[in-house]
Amino acid sequence: MLGLILARAGVEVALLEKHADFLRDFRGDTVHASTLDLLDELGLLHRFLAIPHTEAREIYMPMGPGAEFSLKFDRLPARHRFIAFVPQWDLLNMLAEEAARHERFQLLTEAEATGLVREDGRVAGLRYRDAEGRENEIRTELVVGADGRHSAIRRDARLELVETSSLMDVLWFRLSRQPGDPEAVVFRAGDGHVAGLVSRGDYWQIAYVIAKGSAEEMRAAGIEALQRSVIRLEPKLTDRVRELGSWDDVKLLSVRSDRLRRWWLPGLLCIGDAAHAMSPIGGVGINLAIQDAVASANELAGPLREGHVGDAHLERIQRRRELPTRLTQFVQATIQGRLLRPVLEGRERQGPPLPARMLLGVPLLRGLLPRFVGVGFRPEHIRPELAALMLDG
Repeated sequence: MLGLILARAGVEVALLEKHADFLRDFRGDTVHASTLDLLDELGLLHRFLAIPHTEAREIYMPMGPGAEFSLKFDRLPARHRFIAFVPQWDLLNMLAEEAARHERFQLLTEAEATGLVREDGRVAGLRYRDAEGRENEIRTELVVGADGRHSAIRRDARLELVETSSLMDVLWFRLSRQPGDPEAVVFRAGDGHVAGLVSRGDYWQIAYVIAKGSAEEMRAAGIEALQRSVIRLEPKLTDRVRELGSWDDVKLLSVRSDRLRRWWLPGLLCIGDAAHAMSPIGGVGINLAIQDAVASANELAGPLREGHVGDAHLERIQRRRELPTRLTQFVQATIQGRLLRPVLEGRERQGPPLPARMLLGVPLLRGLLPRFVGVGFRPEHIRPELAALMLDG
């Protein structure tokens, strides 16, 4: 997203992708209302909506025996009041294809970043290894580390990471969909687990939440134990769980939540998961990363066109995006501790905990969670001066 916007604004951009393409499964699929609004501002919403996707205007969340909470997105402070579920590689392909229309944008695939180039006390470029194993170097005014929660850029920069604890991990797998199945998103809770089922057309992409560090214990119990647990959570899948033939059909996402104490060095900026790994709660990871990208483009497009990015520009980006990140992580930790912990510890039979009852019973609080999920804290928009640069670029 950042590369696309900067190229439109007349900035030379090289985007390095370690793999040959973007086709990797078991990644976040949620595109929230705030991101839909941004796609609209960029004139890309019509193309995005042409991609096969599922739209959710309401999501039902289990809160314990006899209690269910409905997330309704019809009152969001956004133009597009729904969440779209789409394979992430389709979104990335669309953005890359749009960026490639601009001669200032270059996508280098099978290009693995290996380290930073330093000169005169600042980051002056990037080293990378190509498909033939050759070492290459790019000199640039600014390196942006957007290479995920295991960022090689962040590691080489030796930026300090502040880690927070997580109560959960997630098993990812797929089961086929059949006629008569729900059309969008289904959540189930019980049996010490929570499962989220996202429709991907002819199959369900399933996120099966387990207690932190319990994956090996589950593996030791055999794939049949997982099959039985899925049936207890959703009996309609009884005739399909044998599609999980072995643990090779299941991927483990080790959930972590962290953030950099400082997101930048002279000549370097980290955004997205490289700056702050998010829990999957709320599916906010993609959307928070895109907000980072737009805030960065708003701040940097002009300075990059002029050929000089100062420390103050990078500091302003962190100052703008750090508070939304910390607030989001706080809400995620609260949901984990107050709502998910009783389920993962098998205490959901006691009924919804007090925070859940408050969400269910107080209209004002009941409206906050849909806003947190669908829009988030401090949604970004294309500033007029950036829009003018994009027209000029």
